[in-house]
Amino acid sequence: MDRTTLAQALETGRITGEVATPRENNLEHIRRFLAGERQFDFGVALTRDWEFDSVFAVMVERAGLRPDPAFTHGVDTISTEACIDALERLAVVIGDVARAGGRILFATGHPAGLLPVHMAIAEAAEAAGATIVGQQGPVPVDEIGGDCRELGRVWIWHLHGGTPHTHLAEPMTAVLDDLERRGEPQPDLIVADHGWAGAASARGLRTVGYADCNDPALFVAEAQGAVEVTVPLDDDVTPFLYDPLVEFVLERAGFDPAE
Repeated sequence: MDRTTLAQALETGRITGEVATPRENNLEHIRRFLAGERQFDFGVALTRDWEFDSVFAVMVERAGLRPDPAFTHGVDTISTEACIDALERLAVVIGDVARAGGRILFATGHPAGLLPVHMAIAEAAEAAGATIVGQQGPVPVDEIGGDCRELGRVWIWHLHGGTPHTHLAEPMTAVLDDLERRGEPQPDLIVADHGWAGAASARGLRTVGYADCNDPALFVAEAQGAVEVTVPLDDDVTPFLYDPLVEFVLERAGFDPAE
């Protein structure tokens, strides 16, 4: 799939371009991230002082928010070109690690949106030679309740019979601690979003992933050098709308669709 075709699909699906997240929500989330609120910090470790203006500048540059600071209400944007550029980098990383036989852990805090994206890429990575880090037993998350489960090669947080949307870092921390307790090596690569990605990056693990325009934590982590690639996109559209994105990533990763 060429970039032009993907760009049209992304903007038609409102994955990029003018998206559903309003400007006021984006600005408020920057403030809550800087305040260190749970669900907004994603477990990201800050390595320097950040102020509102510097985080806003990162979000304009890396996510494609409208650059006018006087614009405070209305429809905000995600850069289509920035999304595609990041997808190309993400695909190369996943493809290289998979063909080298590396251990990859896939995880999502958005089961109703991004889970099928992760599942399709994880399946292809495994076929190309990756070892997908999976579940060997119960992984309770003591701090917040529930447990972590692997569903179709992808880790999710399970609570009361459901799979909640979460920004929290605790599920990834629980999984990584469980690997350590069992004497298993840590993953060579984390492919994730939300607190799953933030917590992994704070551990110094190689991390790539996805983030919405109202989730500044991973873009800041990328700016600090802790996250290798953060793909800007609306992370909760109807899953089938991501199909062209998945096709693009698999092609750019060099995965054989027949595998």
